[in-house]
Amino acid sequence: MARTLSTLPRNDGFRCPGEFEAKAGCWLGWPERPDVWRNGGKPAQKVWVEIATAIAESDPVTVCASSRQYANARAMLPPHVRVLEMTVNDSWFRDSGPAWLLNNQGEVRGVDFQFNAYGGLNGGIYFPWDKDDQIAQKILEAERTDRYRAPIIAEMGGIQCDGEGTVLTTEQCLLNVNRNAPMGKEAVTQHLLDYLGASEVIWLPRGCKFDETDGHIDDLACFVSPGELVMQWTDDPADPQFEIYQEAWAILSQATDAKGRRLKIHKMQAPAVLEWTGEEAAGLDHGDAAMARVAGTRICASYINYYVGNSVVVVPEFGDPNDLPAQRLLAALFPKHRIIGIPNTREILLGGGNIACITSPQYAAQLR
Repeated sequence: MARTLSTLPRNDGFRCPGEFEAKAGCWLGWPERPDVWRNGGKPAQKVWVEIATAIAESDPVTVCASSRQYANARAMLPPHVRVLEMTVNDSWFRDSGPAWLLNNQGEVRGVDFQFNAYGGLNGGIYFPWDKDDQIAQKILEAERTDRYRAPIIAEMGGIQCDGEGTVLTTEQCLLNVNRNAPMGKEAVTQHLLDYLGASEVIWLPRGCKFDETDGHIDDLACFVSPGELVMQWTDDPADPQFEIYQEAWAILSQATDAKGRRLKIHKMQAPAVLEWTGEEAAGLDHGDAAMARVAGTRICASYINYYVGNSVVVVPEFGDPNDLPAQRLLAALFPKHRIIGIPNTREILLGGGNIACITSPQYAAQLR
């Protein structure tokens, strides 16, 4: 039986693991809403199949589809990928799914953060979001996993953990007026420490430009091991992200983690900024339930938005000269993993994110 607990994870001895730790599975939604995904989601669904198939080489994969799309998802996905019917508003499971927690006795629990579709009625991406706010609870119930309901609005795409007590995030996201600004930075920091079992929060002022999520960290920097980060970078002062990368580097290079270590930082050269084409914009349904995208709308492309499985790293490709150098760097950082590049992840970017954003990693129990 899955319980909803009133205690605090940190007091209960639970911690949020690092992205690089062992997985028990991976959860994805299924894209279909026509005001977010062009052409009724058909181009995006093909990319979803590629990503789910790649991850399934390493981790058990579950894809959650609506009753309207269940048969289609089941037919398109390989037999070894589990498909469950779930009512959702959209398919950003990194952000609407749970934050899985572990303790040293081999127990697993989950945190259910409040979700408001990246800002609610004040700059949010779509409406309504009530069903997406239920996704974390539904997944935890399905896995019979105890749940903590956190008192802040947060998405795991906006949070990075190193598994040893350090949290990395941005003020632009978690302290936004459309998230938790009224609480104040001190209170939000304390909630992060309490609900992620951490002892140190490193705050960056902002994330990348053209990111519809209000500066999620998963386009900018990611822990690859305790005390070690990879971050997106450019040496071109004319790049629109140049100032943000410089700012983040200045802070991270002087920061210390929960263990008192200076961070080792690897720079990953960024792909070029992308733009919506007229043809792509014409494929969207229009209304007032999702934010408008038009020709020329700029898109935040990032290699940092990857998924690390038990034996694979699944990384976006953009047809950019930096595609292969990014994969070579990841191969050096994850020498025991096979690097799988996914072409056409532009289709996910058009909806507002990339591979990390659509994948919710379920961490495996550990005994220490």
